[in-house]
Amino acid sequence: MNIAVTFRHMNATEAVKGYATEKVARMQRFLREPMKGQVTLSCQHERLHSVEVDIHAGQAHFHAHETSEDMYTSIDKVADKIERQILSAKDSVTGKKKGGERASERLLSEIGGGRNQ
Repeated sequence: MNIAVTFRHMNATEAVKGYATEKVARMQRFLREPMKGQVTLSCQHERLHSVEVDIHAGQAHFHAHETSEDMYTSIDKVADKIERQILSAKDSVTGKKKGGERASERLLSEIGGGRNQ
């Protein structure tokens, strides 16, 4: 796991860097492949704090961007977005496999039930 943090238009602090790294590192538990993450933290107009996250894991790529008046809130929101994207992608892959089995079982039961009646 490799996570790079970039600061733009603001002073770099270890507290914010550590918090962002910790939040993004948690995404590894949902992924099978080792991930590489890029976190960009920036301040716009001295009031808006923006966070942009890119995660690459094997063939998968996830990207999210969030802006708010508090840097920690922005980090939390973007981490939630990335987590939803990862889980959605994971569910769509497993859902196709399981859904196909259920559809075929349902079809067989309908065909079999129609013959007995």
